[in-house]
Amino acid sequence: MERIVVVNFGGQYAHLIARRLRERGVYTEIVTPEDAVEIAKAPDVKAIILSGGPSSVYQEGAPDVPDELFAIGKPILGICYGHQLIAKKLGGLVRRGKGEYGKTLVRVLVNDHIFDTWESEEIVWMSHSDYVAQPPEGFTILAVSENGYVAAMKKDYIYGVQFHPEVVHTPKGGVLLENFARKIAGVKHVWKPEDQIGKLIEEIRKEVKDGDIIIGVSGGVDSTVVAVLVHMAVGERAKAVFIDHGLFREGEPEQVVKLLNSLGIKVYYVDARERFLKRLEGVSDCEEKRRIIGETFAEVFTETLSKFPEVKYLAQGTLYPDVIESGAVKGADKIKSHHNVGGLPRWFNLKLIEPLREFYKDEVRKLARALGLPDEVVYRHPFPGPGLAVRIIGPFTREKLEIVRKATKIIEEELEKGGILRKVWQAFAVVGDDKWVGVKGDRRTVGYIVTIRVVESEDAMTADWSRLPYEVIERISTRITSEIPQVTMVTYAVTTKPPSTIEPC
Repeated sequence: MERIVVVNFGGQYAHLIARRLRERGVYTEIVTPEDAVEIAKAPDVKAIILSGGPSSVYQEGAPDVPDELFAIGKPILGICYGHQLIAKKLGGLVRRGKGEYGKTLVRVLVNDHIFDTWESEEIVWMSHSDYVAQPPEGFTILAVSENGYVAAMKKDYIYGVQFHPEVVHTPKGGVLLENFARKIAGVKHVWKPEDQIGKLIEEIRKEVKDGDIIIGVSGGVDSTVVAVLVHMAVGERAKAVFIDHGLFREGEPEQVVKLLNSLGIKVYYVDARERFLKRLEGVSDCEEKRRIIGETFAEVFTETLSKFPEVKYLAQGTLYPDVIESGAVKGADKIKSHHNVGGLPRWFNLKLIEPLREFYKDEVRKLARALGLPDEVVYRHPFPGPGLAVRIIGPFTREKLEIVRKATKIIEEELEKGGILRKVWQAFAVVGDDKWVGVKGDRRTVGYIVTIRVVESEDAMTADWSRLPYEVIERISTRITSEIPQVTMVTYAVTTKPPSTIEPC
């Protein structure tokens, strides 16, 4: 099968390059700089893309690739840092400028296939301080930004673009990537996520050669798909375990167990609520909360293993955005720990099996549909592994937990009534320590402030706040202040990701 490889230099959006190409039917894999040359030489690799990254090309220890990569003779596209790296390695000049951030106008100077269907001027998304001051000898400048910087350049089969075509804020970025794949690299094969089901099952069988495997299930689409795939691969050797940490949404544990049983997957329910809540009591630091939850998960799993002496593996629904944000990719900045990536302690001895580690949420949903899972699973909102604990700002208390749980239920109910719930990426409540003076029952009272967070996204790496109808916001606010006595004020979060993250903690 034809493929394109993306050399990951640690950018928070590097994986979006692969995602944009995959959604256009071009199979794409992400590789490390160290493995780039060897992998790129494979006959089925049609082209190489050099991703962006947080480093400067002149920074000590900055990510690099061997010169040999440029001599292989296959098309190369450098994006942002990759664009600057091409310039530096091939004899051009890179300098520190005033920088370009956010939406920027570029002017296309040369009609090249990579810009097919682009107008002479287009909006793109920039995020850089360094810039290519002088392209290498023989390179043609294809486009410039409104600030006069080189926005795109080319020599033979080597291309560089300063902007990020992989993000949705570059409207025709996906077109550019597909032009590169189809018209420059000549990729003809059409790839679909659902075509990978057989391959995933076979890979699980190869990894789980002997012994049993525990699947940590939460009822979300990721862990449910993993449970189904593992069960299809190894049958009764698959042991699904649901740990109730007391941080789920209202009624969720009961729904999860019922649903998985209906799919023919036997679930072992573990009630560990009191242990988790006691350890979290009074903890303020976000990373500490995540560490406690990750370690406690491991402890509970270890204790559960005594009931399954043949278990040697643990399957999880880890997705690629989890890996990126946890800094598990070399060169990537750590945004926050995910309990299923960076939170498990070293003494946890099971071998991890992560079938979805290179997939994105929309692709997992396609897998779920192909596997025949019900809509309630396919379209369930993403829910953090640490649960409602990361939606409590400041010291963790059981009072705050119940406020968040009840408020989130109200938000979901009102969005469902308005036909909005499936149209947004996530919708939930957040509570902190801030208080607001209110009047309830003709009496002065001081209560908590609850923040509503509703976002729209495609991949969780970028997100925009949802422009909900005012009447929906009003109903949510009225119900929260009426039904939750401790709350006197409701606010609505209107910040995108970046600069904020979707979850507050």
